[in-house]
Amino acid sequence: MTALGIIGGGQLARMLVLKAAELGIRCTVLDPKADAGAGQLAPQIVADYDDETALQQLLQSVDVLTYDFENVPAAALSSLQAGERLAPGVEVLHVAQDRLLEKRLFRELGIAVGDFFAVNSRTDLLAAIDQSGYPAVLKTRRLGYDGKGQAVLRGQEDLERAWQQLGDHDLILEAFIDYQFECSIIGVRSRAGEMRCYPLSRNHHEQGILRASRIGLAAADAGLQRQAERWLQQIAEQFNYVGVLTLELFVSDGRLLANEIAPRVHNSGHWSIDAADCCQFENHLRAVTDLPLGPVTVSAEALMINFIGDLPEVRRWLQVPGLHWHDYGKQPRAGRKVGHATLCGADRAQFSERLALLESLADGEAMPSLPASMR
Repeated sequence: MTALGIIGGGQLARMLVLKAAELGIRCTVLDPKADAGAGQLAPQIVADYDDETALQQLLQSVDVLTYDFENVPAAALSSLQAGERLAPGVEVLHVAQDRLLEKRLFRELGIAVGDFFAVNSRTDLLAAIDQSGYPAVLKTRRLGYDGKGQAVLRGQEDLERAWQQLGDHDLILEAFIDYQFECSIIGVRSRAGEMRCYPLSRNHHEQGILRASRIGLAAADAGLQRQAERWLQQIAEQFNYVGVLTLELFVSDGRLLANEIAPRVHNSGHWSIDAADCCQFENHLRAVTDLPLGPVTVSAEALMINFIGDLPEVRRWLQVPGLHWHDYGKQPRAGRKVGHATLCGADRAQFSERLALLESLADGEAMPSLPASMR
């Protein structure tokens, strides 16, 4: 039996553990939170992510290491010297943890990206806004996620407020992109270099948090799919990547612009558990443990809905045919992802019928305000 160590014990690790059991893979997780979701299902080492003793303990007890989020301290993993036993490797973390390095990588690889500017002082910020103009987005280079660590600048007043809030950090100013929609491409690469990609997912955010992802519609443009796959493969080959890799994208004027990478399984791919022949979690496990990759073909139209803060009434939602429920075992808290549901239909007509039924039965607060293009 293969033993896998997972650094991070949140819902992504939890879903990895669930799939690992089906493959006969034994998991141990490391997370500083004693009530970590994955720790409810697998042995857990309760320790900080940069605790060298705990990391060594984990490494010595498993065959392979992986992680479920990109902000695990890269320096700690570098000092661990896990070599090929750590997948994905440390190099991609250094880039994924720094928005400026990430954007520069896109340019180096010839991947289209919006204008961006390094900001290390208020003078830099004023010079950058002169070039980009308003509106623009000021972000911390590190640690921001789900809308945190960033501010939209629509005028001088916003600029001053954002500088007071974020000016103590290394920053990046990004020109505002007038996009039609957001999407993401998720792929998996084996240790032998084989790459497989899932269909593009069309994504809907509210207050900076992903609320819904839809497949079956976004994949209709074969040109966008091919372009996204080429870019994802370029990035994966740059790092000799092993595991699941995600590239978040904007579609602006009918063309793709890269936003950021996530070197892990990704929220916008949760639909794959219920609608793909082999989900992102199983394929990540297959890749890092050197098993053959599974098929990424999709068998249904699907919509994934995130539950933020608290779960709705499960009995009401499960009245809908094709509805799959996923509870992360978390305590309710404002802004926290506590679960998701995936609604599937064999074709567009059946999906639309089921969505209408769900919207008539569901608690309105749990349903996102879906744009017409995702219905």
